[in-house]
Amino acid sequence: MLESVKHVIAVASGKGGVGKSTVTANLALAMSQKGFKVGVLDADIYGPSQALMLGVSDDVRPQMKDGTTFLPVEAHGLHTMSMAYLVTEKTPMVWRGPMVSGAFQQILTQTDWPDLDYLFIDMPPGTGDIQLTLSQKVKVAGAVIVTTPQDIALLDAKKGVEMFRKVKIPVLGVVENMSLHTCSNCGHSEPVFGEGGGDRIAREYDTALLGQLPLALKVREQADSGVPSVIAEPDGDIAGFFSQIADNMNEQLEGAVQVAPTISFSDD
Repeated sequence: MLESVKHVIAVASGKGGVGKSTVTANLALAMSQKGFKVGVLDADIYGPSQALMLGVSDDVRPQMKDGTTFLPVEAHGLHTMSMAYLVTEKTPMVWRGPMVSGAFQQILTQTDWPDLDYLFIDMPPGTGDIQLTLSQKVKVAGAVIVTTPQDIALLDAKKGVEMFRKVKIPVLGVVENMSLHTCSNCGHSEPVFGEGGGDRIAREYDTALLGQLPLALKVREQADSGVPSVIAEPDGDIAGFFSQIADNMNEQLEGAVQVAPTISFSDD
């Protein structure tokens, strides 16, 4: 069902807690506001969060087509699919790796995606089964790596970059989240988690720093309420940051060439 999708974009991180899902939701919405047709697949089988961030009620279930294919759930103009639509929020996914990979393949390939310019895949943290399954089953146009400036996050982000390069998926760039915190009372700004980390990774791996996002309370509040910042404050600073990140990603995507293995024959 992916023949109707022009560009599959993996949004990934080496570790959890860096805001990858928040970046995915807002980046997808920023791209949608530019007039593109956009979908979001929540590939975090164990801990899906896109339903909450996009304001989809816990009792929403995808409609079926011909009894075998899911119809994506629409949210804020996005076409979405998530394991959260198939279970309740209190259902733990106590599964081994092959079961997780199978569930991911099912919601990816058995969803009747409409014609999309972009399908953003919110990847689970790490470099495990789902990442490998994605690289083997789908032609991915590129990956966006989300990190914070914190040293431990940067260490894991490097592993994410290395993993995508190993499986021949272009890394479009790095988004540095929580780069700077500004006190709402006194206006003082400081880099709580360090500074310059995203730029260092981008330079080390010869990729782009797509953008830097502040550590802001309202970003978390808006995501938790089901109305991400790009929708909640379309003319605000945060929406502007995501709009620029979307433009930078598009620029990198135009120059990205996915390397495919070649087969040559010789008379020798």
